This record gives sequence, structure tokens and C-alpha cells, in this order.
Amino acid sequence: MMKWIVLTFGLLLAACEDENPQASNIPKVYDFNLVEVAEGIFVHHGVHALIDDPRHDDIANIGFIVGSQCVAVVDTGGSLAVGEKLRAAIREKTSKPICYVINSHVHFDHILGNAAFRQDKPKFVGHRNLAEAIEQNRDFFLEEFGEDLGKNPTADLIIAPDVLVDDTKEIDLGDRMLILTARPKAHTSADLTVLDKKTNTMWLADLLFMERIPSLDGSLLGWYELMEKLHDESYARVIPGHGPVSAPWSEAMEPQQRYFKVLIDETRKAIADGVFLGDAIKQVARSEQDKWLFFDRLNQRAVSRAYRELEWE
Repeated sequence: MMKWIVLTFGLLLAACEDENPQASNIPKVYDFNLVEVAEGIFVHHGVHALIDDPRHDDIANIGFIVGSQCVAVVDTGGSLAVGEKLRAAIREKTSKPICYVINSHVHFDHILGNAAFRQDKPKFVGHRNLAEAIEQNRDFFLEEFGEDLGKNPTADLIIAPDVLVDDTKEIDLGDRMLILTARPKAHTSADLTVLDKKTNTMWLADLLFMERIPSLDGSLLGWYELMEKLHDESYARVIPGHGPVSAPWSEAMEPQQRYFKVLIDETRKAIADGVFLGDAIKQVARSEQDKWLFFDRLNQRAVSRAYRELEWE
């Protein structure tokens, strides 16, 4: 049901935050682009690439948050190898235990690295719908991304959450409280946001796309409504799922909101004018063509999903 495509770009390494006495025993990952976007919040910058690119497993912004007691990982990448690099990067920064692995939604580029953290015995956390969404996609992931799960891919390497967030949930990393919020159907049916209260940093993951065109698998109207709701919030910074590792909230969401508005308005007009889907795909949102990476490849899919949702209004 949730078969899709997503993407992003890469850069840069940050300095070490605290001494780790075990660091000398851990492989160095200096090629793993990592930025400290706020105190104790580290984000790996994914690359802008499409699904058929060899780098498709490393297209998402993923990372971790360090508290005084333990570490929470937020998304783990699109392969076991990327997850292992992220884990090694954590161990270069801190020896504190990894107590949580939080998945923002079901898409492969955010969850297929989960198995790299099994040895840490963390709690795997997700939206109330995430376990079911992973189960629905398990065979698809094995078929399409089996090579990204190592030499002997098996279903148990696709790890679903054991802690589900029904509405909101607070977790304490030690002097650092995170607020996890299960969102209504938007990018997918299992979107979860993570707010770090200490720095007022909101980890939006794929609820916010920057630079590359948004990927829609949930509800266009639901996503647009959520963006309008979040518009009134005040955050020091937000972390998108694709694009720069962080951005000021007042500016970050404007391009995505504009694109959604154009997509909604022009799709509704096409439906009202009796334009068939095949023709609408060629016409709708063409004014956005030069504003997004991968527009020609992915806008058609967005229009198709928008048309099918809006024709039943």
C-alpha cells in the first residue's frame, strides 16, 4: 500500500562533543557527513539521489540526540551499512548507551538501518500505525531492497517498533526531554515528530522536504492542513527529512506549502474542468518546475495521487 520513492544531498563533518574512552576501538567514519545542528543534536546529511541511484540507501537526514544518561537515534538510514555507520559515528561522539531508536515513518530510507542497533537493546519507537505499516511492506522491502540488508537478508532484519505512540509521549534522555507526537495522516499514515525541549529543535523528518520535491504517500489535504497548523508554532530550528540538515522554521516550510497549494488548486480545477488524469499529470503544477529537484520525474506521481484524493471531495 505504501510503495513510493524518496531522496536528498550530502556534506560535512562536525567536531567531537564529548570524550569517549572506547573511541580508539571503534572504526572511524570520517566519510559519514555529520553536523551538530544544536547542542547534542547530530544530523547526517543524506544525498540528493533517486531510487535507481546506487546511493539510494543514504538519501535521508538521520541522526541522534545525546542526553546526560543515554542517546536517542532518530531514523537509521536505508541499509544495514548506513545504520552501522551511524552507530559508529555515535560511538565516536559518546559512550553513553543507546536507549531509543525512533522511526519517523515507514519509508525504507529511514528504517532499514534499524538492525545495526539490535546489539544495544534499545526500545524501538514509532507511530501507533508504524508496526502495521512495516508488516504490510515487509515483503516489498525484502524484494526491492534485500541487498541493502546485508549478505543474507531475512524478514527479521526489518525491525518494527515495540513502543507505539498513540498521541504524544515524553522520553527522558537525562536532563533532556523529548516530546514525540503521532501526527494524523499526512506524508504517510504513520508520521511521528520529535521535539527536543532543551534546544526547541523540531525533528520533522519527511513532513518537511527542502530542495527536492515532496513525496506523497498519505493525504495531500491532511499534510497541507498539518503544515498550516505547525505554521503557528515557534521553533528555534527544524530538521527536514531531505535537504539541509536544519533550517529556521519561519522560512523552511514556505516552498513546500506553496507547492501543495498549487497542487491542490490546479488539481481541483482540472477535475472541475473535466480534464482526464493523463492530461492533468502533464499540466498541473508546471509553474513549480524550476523550483524543485527531480520535478519532472516525481511531480507526475504527486499529481496522480492528488487527483485520486481530490476527485472524491
